[in-house]
Amino acid sequence: MKIYVGNLPFKISQGELAEMFEAHGAVTDAVIITDRDTGRSKGFGFIEMSELEAGNAAIHALNGKEFDGRALTVNEARPKEDRPRR
Repeated sequence: MKIYVGNLPFKISQGELAEMFEAHGAVTDAVIITDRDTGRSKGFGFIEMSELEAGNAAIHALNGKEFDGRALTVNEARPKEDRPRR
């Protein structure tokens, strides 16, 4: 299951992001999206979890949870073609 995580603090590492979700199940990948020119975090990322049940548990536990002064947005990631264009 692929999970979108938004409103992340800019200083969080991929390891810290994975660790946050590991309390709910096995994490297979953690990626923080960065600006291609500056390398700075864009404030969101994606987690992949091996089990659907663990992913849903993580979404319910972490969505809206405050982390480093920011309320996280956590939900199932949508395919690119389903996302609104900017």
